Amino acid sequence: MFEYKILAKSKISKARIGVFSTPHGCIETPVFMPVGTVGAVKTMLPAELHDLGAQIILANTYHLHLRPSELLIKKAGGLHRFINYNGPILTDSGGFQVFSLGERSLKEKSLKHLKPAEITEDGVVFYSHLDGSKHFISPEKSIEIQEALGADIIMAFDDCSPADLDKQSLEESVGRTHRWLERSIGAKTRNDQALFPICQGGTDLKLREKSANYIQKFDTPGYAIGGVAVGESKEKIYSVSKFCSDLLDKNKPRYLMGIGYPEDITNIVRHGIDMFDCVLPTRLARHGVVWVKTSRGGVDLGGVGYEYKQVDLTKSAQKEDFGAIDEKCDCYTCRNKFSVSYIRHLIQEKEPLGIHLTTIHNLRFTVKLVEDIREAIKQGVF
Repeated sequence: MFEYKILAKSKISKARIGVFSTPHGCIETPVFMPVGTVGAVKTMLPAELHDLGAQIILANTYHLHLRPSELLIKKAGGLHRFINYNGPILTDSGGFQVFSLGERSLKEKSLKHLKPAEITEDGVVFYSHLDGSKHFISPEKSIEIQEALGADIIMAFDDCSPADLDKQSLEESVGRTHRWLERSIGAKTRNDQALFPICQGGTDLKLREKSANYIQKFDTPGYAIGGVAVGESKEKIYSVSKFCSDLLDKNKPRYLMGIGYPEDITNIVRHGIDMFDCVLPTRLARHGVVWVKTSRGGVDLGGVGYEYKQVDLTKSAQKEDFGAIDEKCDCYTCRNKFSVSYIRHLIQEKEPLGIHLTTIHNLRFTVKLVEDIREAIKQGVF
């Protein structure tokens, strides 16, 4: 059910093209996964995601557990039916959010009283970023939630450590992640869901090697690399992802969590990464910021034949730009000649259509970049 077939390999890098089969369809890799945190990729219809080439989306266990609850979604027939999306879905374990959102909310005026997450061997006590209410999640609970949601790919519950953790604490965190993996596997009951363990260890390569070797003992359908987008420099992200990719089974898909800048995507695919997700394309779009191809003066995306630049459509310089965001782009927004001037006006007026149009463009830009990478691999130039 979760077979991974490698179709082509680059002769000049470690990039490859593969197909991963799931109960809701096959995924051609490398693949970018748009993030639908609460069960929707912001502003996007499922049909629009299909039309722009998205093959799989990600939803978040933490958010869906808090609201509307996995029990309601299960009663509705599972996440696919609840959100009316018939393609593959991946759910993360909630591990990152229980550690990050509570800390972030401590700085917000409305939730100054919110306590940070409390980690024990049993699991994590955390306080909702919505209302400060107390909750508990364990490896068993995370798997229970994800099984109720019914995603095709689910993640083991891990201890997602911050970038600045000291060595002793990092070692303890990795050990806890490994013990929680065993419990996650022990709690899993559904055969129609692929569980991916997560390799942790921060930027400590010895710990990364230990973690990669440990998680592969369980021979799961794929493997994830976590903790590389939590404050590290791009150089560290690239070096750690390359190191881990080299250690993980070459016959299984490798998923690097939380990566979305175009230059990051091209770099990690060269290192043999097959799957990646990020909120960045949609988050930037909501602020009127778009990615545009350019032949010069932009950020190099070597191997795909073009560079790119980031453009803020809300700037006054865009007021009289009556052209499309990118005349050569094939997304709905550009193909139908919605002008930069008009989109800027919509965003200034807080009209939802504006961010819908920029979201379509950024998602298509990202998906098209990965399509171009796959073609460049076939052509032997990536």
